[in-house]
Amino acid sequence: MKRYEGTAPELLPVLSRGKHKSPRSGACFMEFASHLSGEAWSDHPACTHPVLASLARMVNDCTSDDARSRLMMLIPSVIGLRGDDQRVRLVVALRAATAGLPVVSADHQRALAVGILNCQRHLARSSEGTPIDVSEQVRAAFDKAPQTERWAREFMGSVGSWSRTRFTDRTAESIIRITVQGIAEACIPDTDERLYALLAQAIDDCTAVLGKPDGEPVPVPQPLTPTQARRAMRV
Repeated sequence: MKRYEGTAPELLPVLSRGKHKSPRSGACFMEFASHLSGEAWSDHPACTHPVLASLARMVNDCTSDDARSRLMMLIPSVIGLRGDDQRVRLVVALRAATAGLPVVSADHQRALAVGILNCQRHLARSSEGTPIDVSEQVRAAFDKAPQTERWAREFMGSVGSWSRTRFTDRTAESIIRITVQGIAEACIPDTDERLYALLAQAIDDCTAVLGKPDGEPVPVPQPLTPTQARRAMRV
């Protein structure tokens, strides 16, 4: 897997929510990644697996303005993380669901619990690569929501063949959306820390499946000070 080569620009864009026309107007997480990788400016660059990129965009948008600049430390690690291994969407969705289960609303808990069991079953049946044991990750999440686990297992048992349907990128993105929005809306004091940890752990999961990208690592961009950010936006 080839690392995308690019030279960090003299003027780095400022991380902010949503899409941007150019680096001068700011950047979301994945637009910044496209900039560092040397690709054309895009929030859907080819340098990163699309499901991991979806998670990164959602975390970027749901992180507070005060904490978003910290995400810059993770941007170089997604550049070059791409490939056709079908397990990538499963490990990212599972990481999201297990992170969100303890804190999202009750209705969303049920959806995530079903997602966890679905991801676990598909990973167990996968014939790609070295088997991935997620039993501890799943157990740790369900220990925090035992009643939801019981409901989900009964539900999965009642639907029969439905639980064996295809698991697509869209399925993964639905789980990710429920998780990230659920964490952002939860009445907890550490929302930003949970979102950062979720993205960092998902990157590690993808690296374990796909391997580290070849080539020299992309330098970690340094967050701008508030004064530098204002100046950059005026240029």
